[in-house]
Amino acid sequence: MRPLQARSFIAAAESICRASGQNPAAFLGGPSALDRWFRCYVNARVTRREFLRRAAAGAVAGPMLLRGASRSESDLLAEAEERIRQHRRRRRVLLIRDAKGRPVPGAKVRVQQTRHEYWFGCNLFLFGRGSGASWESEYRARFIELFNFATLGFYWAMYEPQPGRPQEERTDQILEWAAKHGIVCKGHPLVWDDRVSSPSWLPESDEELARLVETRVRSVVSRFRGRLDVWDVVNEATHLPDRVSRTRMARWGEAIGPVAYTRRPLEVARAVHPEAVLLVNDYRLDQAYYNLLDAVRDAEGRPLYDAIGLQSHMHGGPWPLARIWEVCDRFAQLGRPLHFTEITVVSSSQRSPGEPWGPTNPEAEARQAEYITKFYTMVFAHPATQALVWWDLSDRGAWQGAAAGLLRRDMSPKPAYERLHELIRRRWWTQAEGIVGTDGEYVVEAFHGRHRITVEAQSGRTVTLEVDWPVQAPDRMEVRLQ
Repeated sequence: MRPLQARSFIAAAESICRASGQNPAAFLGGPSALDRWFRCYVNARVTRREFLRRAAAGAVAGPMLLRGASRSESDLLAEAEERIRQHRRRRRVLLIRDAKGRPVPGAKVRVQQTRHEYWFGCNLFLFGRGSGASWESEYRARFIELFNFATLGFYWAMYEPQPGRPQEERTDQILEWAAKHGIVCKGHPLVWDDRVSSPSWLPESDEELARLVETRVRSVVSRFRGRLDVWDVVNEATHLPDRVSRTRMARWGEAIGPVAYTRRPLEVARAVHPEAVLLVNDYRLDQAYYNLLDAVRDAEGRPLYDAIGLQSHMHGGPWPLARIWEVCDRFAQLGRPLHFTEITVVSSSQRSPGEPWGPTNPEAEARQAEYITKFYTMVFAHPATQALVWWDLSDRGAWQGAAAGLLRRDMSPKPAYERLHELIRRRWWTQAEGIVGTDGEYVVEAFHGRHRITVEAQSGRTVTLEVDWPVQAPDRMEVRLQ
């Protein structure tokens, strides 16, 4: 690719965005994303006219994403805080009674949250990679301290480097550790066209490859059923007509089209595990992805997936806050919960696209911490969202070699880690105590999730119980001092 040609195409895309009254860096993700966008079209051998046509279509859709950009960040965040109060917690009434059902006024009550209903997570890709090194024990401890949800890698070429010989033992070890610490796990991904998920041994026959894909989905989902019940079934299918990669999986996906490529694996996974939470996941958050999702339905018109995966890698710069809310509003129309599956905000920089990333530094760490506090607040406030998943926990082994972690390479926490801990385990975490009134009632505003309730009567009689308070739980609950 000639630099002059790249600059010409990128400039054309930028001019189209500006003509529609928007910031191209905000809409398209920054200069590095523009460059990647151009490269995708060059690799797919798309003509200049087609490139500009697609750029123009994106520019027309762009203002919908940014129509709230004129509002100040402070206004958007204030509204988000109010929505968190409305949607993420509820007034709960404890009816404190003695063994005969009589009110017990004056009893002391303590309510302590032990688990969020909402999934706050991260990929767990460094698990077992330290060979006993001290940094790995710190990595695991920091993970447990913050998260209740983990993404595990099931990249086909890595999981099954030789046909019929999947690497299952490591996954078994991770699941055992996760279950011990109350961490829900998700498998990622079952079907993807990238080279790490397109083994070199795949056959040239499309019919045989379709059979192998179904066999993989069926065997993996059934193998871990009951221990691993959340799956990114299909990853990044929207770009298949453009064939961003030239792998065997991409050529097959291009031949059958994104809808068929997405539909059949979901049907197979559902047949094997009817209770599983199945996702479609993509970095494309445009109308093309929406249309794909809208098309993948059963005979009764219901979506074949249970949740929608939205990637948010921000190597090219943070999203405007208005865009976060607009993305949520757009995909919420499909009637399924939203998962922000891959969140990246870096604490380093590049001299130019394609150059190596620099190391983490204090100034960039401060910016990272400030922004992710806002990002998490905006997403958590939207009632359609169900999960926030960071990508990666540490700078060690982080994607693209960027300083994208919440921890530095030595596993020391960055300000971003501390900010998220403050949000997830303090501000959005129920900690309350008080005295039962004369009517025998104690009222608490509690976040949705699991709680430990301790009640101590003036007589010294005490009871402790664990209770789940999901969104749909009754508002009133009786506690008996036997």
